[in-house]
Amino acid sequence: MRTHGLRFDVNCSILFTELPLLERPAAAKRAGFDAVEFWWPFADPVPGDREIDAFTGALADAGVQLALLNFVGGDMAAGDRGLLALPEGSAQFRANIDVCAGIAARTGCTILNALYGNRADGLSEPEQDELAAENLALAARAAAAAGATVVVEALNSYDSPRAALISSRRALEVISLVRTQAGVTNVAFLADLYHLGKMGEDLPGTLAREAASIAHIQIADVPDRGAPGTGVLDFEPAFRQLAAQGYAGRIGCEYKPTDPADSSTSFGWRAPDEV
Repeated sequence: MRTHGLRFDVNCSILFTELPLLERPAAAKRAGFDAVEFWWPFADPVPGDREIDAFTGALADAGVQLALLNFVGGDMAAGDRGLLALPEGSAQFRANIDVCAGIAARTGCTILNALYGNRADGLSEPEQDELAAENLALAARAAAAAGATVVVEALNSYDSPRAALISSRRALEVISLVRTQAGVTNVAFLADLYHLGKMGEDLPGTLAREAASIAHIQIADVPDRGAPGTGVLDFEPAFRQLAAQGYAGRIGCEYKPTDPADSSTSFGWRAPDEV
């Protein structure tokens, strides 16, 4: 399918996981990409300098740009989906802010993804939003010093039944709250077309209506989170619309590999003359 001149990167936390972490940027480069993105790649929210040096060195050695980096999101394998709005997770998130922003400054990464988290027992939706806004304001100020924007995304309730943000409307409510309360301008929307599509949102309508708020896009097909063309979403019209709207950000390939043993086979959906 044609991609209309849009810029893509590879999420190396879901693709190329058959390789050690530090070998993935070079694998993405060999697959034809000049940028990558990662979920938080370290075991701890505040890793040692040697770990950070090795990570940033692998990016530099591969000759790829770090397009997006997630803040620490908790124990994702155990069901955590972020720490922003969780009282028990705030300290860990806040400890991670300067480290994540420091990596952004060092690598030229301009998008930092802050995951909201699950519904919290004992807290109302407005109370969780207020806590998230406080943490987002801290993150946004640190990110601004690094020249980066903090993004918030909506998940889907099928894969993450306890996720608190499961629509573009709710994610944008949180973004609006922190912008208004803290006076920060570098908080924006991450439009993950897989999650939005899985929840049945009108993707053309959302992309048009929220164009000014979208700082990053991620893609995977519905229903199984595979590569474009493996499911029901019609990506080429979406790419054409984004190009027509003047979208200048990157689009992260955040889908499951076609062959888990060889992720390099997962990009055949792109027109050969656009690779």
